[in-house]
Amino acid sequence: MTTRRQATRLCLAALAVAAAAAITGCGMMPGKPSSSNLIALSTQLRGANEVPPNASQGSGSVDAVLNKDTNLLRWKVNFTGLSGPATAAHFHGPAAAGANAGVVLPWPGPVTSPMEGSATLTAAQAADLVAGRWYANIHTAASPGGEIRGQMTVRN
Repeated sequence: MTTRRQATRLCLAALAVAAAAAITGCGMMPGKPSSSNLIALSTQLRGANEVPPNASQGSGSVDAVLNKDTNLLRWKVNFTGLSGPATAAHFHGPAAAGANAGVVLPWPGPVTSPMEGSATLTAAQAADLVAGRWYANIHTAASPGGEIRGQMTVRN
């Protein structure tokens, strides 16, 4: 009877270990990064953030996640109230808030709200983004230089 009881305990212990491994292992599946490898970024898009500022009634937001291991950037964009249809949208950089810079990563068209995108960045691009030297910009025919803009910042 003792041997049978020990065998049952060993089987139960093995099942508990297997169940715990299955539950915690889900986050460690190949191709799925752990949360410590992810950096969340965001911005609010406003006409007042443009350089020079404008009186656009448009607004929006960009939420993004950068995988530090692969430099894969994924983003989601929402906007409303623009003076007309968006003609283009990009990430620009490197530039501090209040400064302009060239396009570093165009968003694929057509630019609609909501929209999502992704791209693999170079190490230098990832460093500039995380350091707050990228901004998102949405352009319209009335504001070809950009109608709404926001500086990308790391979320805590």
